[in-house]
Amino acid sequence: MEYGIKEEGRFKYIESEGGEENLLLLHGLFGALSNFEGIISHFSQKYNVIVPILPIFDLPIRKVSLTGLVDYVIDFVEYKGYQKVHLLGNSLGGHIALLYALARPGRVASIILTGSSGLFESAMGTSFPKRGDYEFIKKKTESTFYTPEVASKELVDEVFDIVNDRNKAIRVVATAKSAVRHNLGDNLHQIKAPTLLVWGKQDQITPAFVGEKFHELIENSRLIFLDECGHAPMMEHPEAFNQHLENFLKEVTAKTAG
Repeated sequence: MEYGIKEEGRFKYIESEGGEENLLLLHGLFGALSNFEGIISHFSQKYNVIVPILPIFDLPIRKVSLTGLVDYVIDFVEYKGYQKVHLLGNSLGGHIALLYALARPGRVASIILTGSSGLFESAMGTSFPKRGDYEFIKKKTESTFYTPEVASKELVDEVFDIVNDRNKAIRVVATAKSAVRHNLGDNLHQIKAPTLLVWGKQDQITPAFVGEKFHELIENSRLIFLDECGHAPMMEHPEAFNQHLENFLKEVTAKTAG
């Protein structure tokens, strides 16, 4: 990754500074910058691509919740002075994007959700995996994708490290429980921003029917399914994902300019 992580006050982020429009990417619970490599390399020259590193493992334990993460994004956007952002979120990041859009509708140019939580998600199960069980973590990480090989050793090691760090594991469980409590079914009719939904047909965590339900509940939305694809379309099918995203962003920008 060519962009170094900037640290300013309590914020850590990368920013491409490649264009006037802001494309803000929000990662999931086990997400990392590597999840967005395809998007960053494709869009970094045409857009100002920003990835704030969400403080899932840094918030004070009493603030570990979805609300704490949404507040962090609100403060970050204010701090940076972005007037409008295209918000893209995968998994938990999609959930945060929706809560941000509900809290700050005037700051949102568009929303892109892929494998988003917020309606239904099947995560690690009801109990956390036994620490030290690398093979279990490997299988769980691979099950995120339609093609298991997409789960690189680096990615599996990252997840394994989180699960084996008691402090991080507690935060993951607390955040995941908070996400389940924050069901957005009754609020999605309030979302008016143009919304693109890109879903993997074989997503095991937020299955295809979840994408359909988001499409039904968000008035100004478009749903695209990618075949032979799991929970992270931007990683499994980066070229197709980027093409759909580029078309959508151009359309939104043209309408705004018109």
